[in-house]
Amino acid sequence: QVRLVESGGDLVHPGESLRLSCAASRSDFVAGTMGWYRQAPGKQRELVATIIRDGGTNYADSVKGRFTISRDNAKNTVYLQMNSLKSEDTAVYYCNAQFLYPTRLDIWGQGTQVTVSS
Repeated sequence: QVRLVESGGDLVHPGESLRLSCAASRSDFVAGTMGWYRQAPGKQRELVATIIRDGGTNYADSVKGRFTISRDNAKNTVYLQMNSLKSEDTAVYYCNAQFLYPTRLDIWGQGTQVTVSS
């Protein structure tokens, strides 16, 4: 089996930056689309950004121009650089990977808390 391990969540002030990382526990699993989602208290989980294997990206309108998703295929790792953070970005951030090889799997990380507060 393969797991996703997230890191980087923290408490920051509005306007500050954070970088989230998510690494797969096994390098022999090949991921296709990888992405970040978030869930704020009392709300449904929503897409933040996704990235396909060749680097193509997709962002939620609420984070365009502030967040950047990237990946390192050799390390089976996806990153989320978050700049100009706002209080409404406060949520638990979840990593997702759709593995293609050696078997098709849709895996979620355990989540990392991001809190933006003055």
